[in-house]
Amino acid sequence: MRHTTPWGRRSFAALLASTVATGAVALTGVNPATAEPAATPAPAPEAPKESPAEALGSHDAELLADAQSQRKPAVTLIIATDKGKADEVTAEVRKLGGTVTHRVDQVGYLLAQVPTDKVVKTAKLPGVSAVDLNESIKLPNPRSESLPGKRVSAQAKLSGPGASTPANNPYMPTGETGAVAFKHAHPTWDGRGVTIGIMDSGVDLDNPALRTTSTGERKIVDWVTATDPLLEGDLTWRAMRTAVTGPTFTAAGRQWTAPAGTWRFNIFNENITEGSEPGGDVNRDGDTADSFGILYDPASHDIRVDSDQDGDFTDNPVMRPYRERFDLGHFGADNPATPVRDQMPFVVEYREDVDLSPAGLPGQTADFVNIGIVEDAHGSHVAGITAASDMLGNTDFDGAAPGAKLVSARACTWGGGCTAAALTTGMVDLVVNRKVDVVNMSIGGLPALNDGNNARAELYDRLIDDYGVQMFISAGNSGPGVNTVGDPSVADNVVSVASSISRESWLANYGSVTRRPYQLHPFSSRGPREDGGFKPTITAPGSAISTTPLWQAGSPVAEAGYSLPPGYAMFQGTSMASPQATGGAALLLSAARATGTGVTPAALRRAIVSSATWIKGEPAYGQGNGLLDVPGAWKLLAKPATPRSYTADAPVCTPISDFLATPGRGTGIYNRCAPGQGGQKAGQARTYQLKITRTSGPAGVIRHSLVWRGNDGTFRAPKSVDLPLNRTVSIPVTATPKAGAHGAILRIDDPKTKMMDFEVLNTVVTAAQPTKPAYRFSAAGSVDRNSTTSFFVAVPEGAAALQVNLSGIATGSQTRFIAINPYGVPVESTASTACYTNYSDAAACKPQERDYANPLPGVWEIEVEARRTSPALNNPFQLAARVQGVTVEPAVVTLPSVTAGESTPVTWTVTNTFGPVAISGRGGPLGSSASSRETIADGQRKTYTVEVPAGATRLDVAIGNTSDLGADLDLTVLRDGEQVGQSADGDSEESVSIPNPEPGTYTVQVDGYAVPAGTTAFDYRDVFYSPALGEVTAPGTVVSLANGASATITGTVTVNAAPAAGRQLFGELNLVTDEGAVVGRGAVSIGTVN
Repeated sequence: MRHTTPWGRRSFAALLASTVATGAVALTGVNPATAEPAATPAPAPEAPKESPAEALGSHDAELLADAQSQRKPAVTLIIATDKGKADEVTAEVRKLGGTVTHRVDQVGYLLAQVPTDKVVKTAKLPGVSAVDLNESIKLPNPRSESLPGKRVSAQAKLSGPGASTPANNPYMPTGETGAVAFKHAHPTWDGRGVTIGIMDSGVDLDNPALRTTSTGERKIVDWVTATDPLLEGDLTWRAMRTAVTGPTFTAAGRQWTAPAGTWRFNIFNENITEGSEPGGDVNRDGDTADSFGILYDPASHDIRVDSDQDGDFTDNPVMRPYRERFDLGHFGADNPATPVRDQMPFVVEYREDVDLSPAGLPGQTADFVNIGIVEDAHGSHVAGITAASDMLGNTDFDGAAPGAKLVSARACTWGGGCTAAALTTGMVDLVVNRKVDVVNMSIGGLPALNDGNNARAELYDRLIDDYGVQMFISAGNSGPGVNTVGDPSVADNVVSVASSISRESWLANYGSVTRRPYQLHPFSSRGPREDGGFKPTITAPGSAISTTPLWQAGSPVAEAGYSLPPGYAMFQGTSMASPQATGGAALLLSAARATGTGVTPAALRRAIVSSATWIKGEPAYGQGNGLLDVPGAWKLLAKPATPRSYTADAPVCTPISDFLATPGRGTGIYNRCAPGQGGQKAGQARTYQLKITRTSGPAGVIRHSLVWRGNDGTFRAPKSVDLPLNRTVSIPVTATPKAGAHGAILRIDDPKTKMMDFEVLNTVVTAAQPTKPAYRFSAAGSVDRNSTTSFFVAVPEGAAALQVNLSGIATGSQTRFIAINPYGVPVESTASTACYTNYSDAAACKPQERDYANPLPGVWEIEVEARRTSPALNNPFQLAARVQGVTVEPAVVTLPSVTAGESTPVTWTVTNTFGPVAISGRGGPLGSSASSRETIADGQRKTYTVEVPAGATRLDVAIGNTSDLGADLDLTVLRDGEQVGQSADGDSEESVSIPNPEPGTYTVQVDGYAVPAGTTAFDYRDVFYSPALGEVTAPGTVVSLANGASATITGTVTVNAAPAAGRQLFGELNLVTDEGAVVGRGAVSIGTVN
């Protein structure tokens, strides 16, 4: 939910829909439906009904619309309440028919299931600060993969880690942050006295390197499951409702033996884990058919699990939640002759009196038992980086803080990713109940509006500020594009961690040779936040050999040339960088505890960012303040000081900056607009007013120095500024950029204080502007193996295609390009195996040319990179980006009457409005269409049916052009009651296209989700295409058109059959370039068929 959004502003989702809609028939022709009506918007009514996007924010409004289209009766909400208002909000949620399943008053956190039609009302309740709809966030894949059959020999190789690997090594590169030197200088400050929370997929309890600390104490001191027993589909939670009595009873189709007394019984089925790494086989016996009985005493909460499947609970020990006495069970029996462990460890926990209302049982409660097992290797690997001790039996081969203890919280479900609800509930639990000292979370996503303005960010900031527990969260793996930093690492007080790598680790962990001594990983997400905010915060090493579950085989990178034993793997990602930073923080907190030094999260952050080491050659928006320096940070923390607080207010111009909490304003200067739309041109000087307020510290005026870091000459500002207390002062910042992206940190410092007092990130992007007649951008260069370079192109309104070509590639070179749209979102996979020349399947991904249909207007980033396995260090390339599009007149050719079986000529005039193209016409089967002007009321549903015959090639349905410009209509298409298509994105311009639809009756639903005026008129149209109706044909002649040139294209229409009553025949002609991009469309409408 957006905390503040101006009333009357069109939702961001509507803007998105207006610029990316493709492939669906329009309402008045064949162009894609557009969200912007032709008419001038009418004045808003005096008392409008607030739309979901205005109450929730665009992202959550889309989630809500999707839930409604699927006819979900209720959704799960993450609610941040004003402090002290949790009780009142709970009561109001219940009045709306909701169920609060989890509540932490002191934080102001509620997890609730709410009727779908009451979500907006819930968001507007007094005392509600922010609301997020629950969603699943995909767990990052950290394995450095190669395509089958594409393994190459290592360019050079080491022998791999082993018994003689020293503490300072490139496999687990904790030395790069200074952690090894710090522990060498202070052996007892190795994390002792510190407990780290690992919010992830669960940590393996069997791996020897995760069993004890450096002092021999138990390392994992608690293990919990953070998912909700009912709301998140996690079937490791078992409702204990069936009463049974020992010594024998019959249940689940068999007889059981139990201790005397009354118990509750249920079954745990291993196949519920099938979608995740256990593969449905928790006892590792090769099948997925096993089930295990659970016995529970509701009075004592004792639990027994029939893990040996003999039906006799008396030979199974009583188990208690792990932190009580560290009870650990195993599914399966290990065969010592096999290197991989043939069993999985598990723990148990229980929750009492769970409200069963979400399960359709209002007024009833039940106790639940959880079988706590690891969902994925990710969490164990992360844990090892933070705190493993004596990996591979080597006393020198450790994680960052081997003396620290761990608490594992699993938030990931089985094949469905990690839920936002569990990541919030679990984080609150770790901090409030488990009393951890610092938390790592290596999970996140990339919304388009990544400004940290949501309920989760607010709750995380509260936990940091109110409980003194700093969180470190991975920045994301969507790089190297500008503004790809992920949520929730964008929360204000979270330390967002980018991923770096040394030349030595490239060789040791990948077998890859590179010439740069230190760099960011190409995949590491870059900042800034959408509001210009300073993210990522810092950088840490992002590849490591670390711990994994013992039931998994060792997993090195194939090209590294060595093997690893079970329980160890080489993973990469900001998921691995974040625990390096978390472990470094644990060392600092360990030192503070040993010396009696009080350290607040604010002081910890100040020390970390003030001391970080700058990475030469990497932009500020990529590396943040630089590489973590543990010894340097301790020098600043050793003598306590209270950090001062400052605020920044700066101009922001991006395609979606109007949707920020304060439109066009943020916490750092950020300009990504196209020239002519508020953006800067290369070489043009522009001065921005940066407003700074000092909100703490001494009264009076304090002179602060202004120092640039990472400035390539683009930015300049005065050398100092005088800052009074609680009064805003403007600092003129002038940017004179060359072409490309430029970032620099303005450090604002009182020289009398120990630490750097404040920083502001400044980012300006200048793009090449393709203009007539060529509408072309081209560049040539060379990119090193494991490196990347970017180019920026401004795409104008109205373009039909952005054509990108990569050429000039050296023999065998593995090079690729990735396009990042103006919202900072990659439009294709950034996986390390995706779409390289001489590596990937050229037929599947076209590594040397791709076109982007109906591209978003604004500044596109085209980045070029060379893979780690490319045979040459330098990889030359040539890049071309061309803006294309033609107009077709008439848009619709009308044929009043045709004769069945006869060919009728049709002619269009095509005019090229952008760069030169070589085009030809491409016809296709005729369609049968039905269209009408309809009226719908707020909350009303209108239903239409479409009979689609066998052999149809496409079904298109579209709505739009509402008389109430603020209306939000949703479109759903069903077949036999099952949803087959849906469009519900926060406005009323919706379209669905279904290729090769199955024959049968389709039901189209139009829902008046939000109609401020009460009722609205709208256009409706459906059309299915079938060769049985006839076809449009066109000659294959290629016509070359320069900008402004025109040509006539004549095709033919042949009708085979008349449409059903009430429907009209319709056909279309696509104008296709010689490279396959569709750059224009024409249509033909057919009247009477004789």
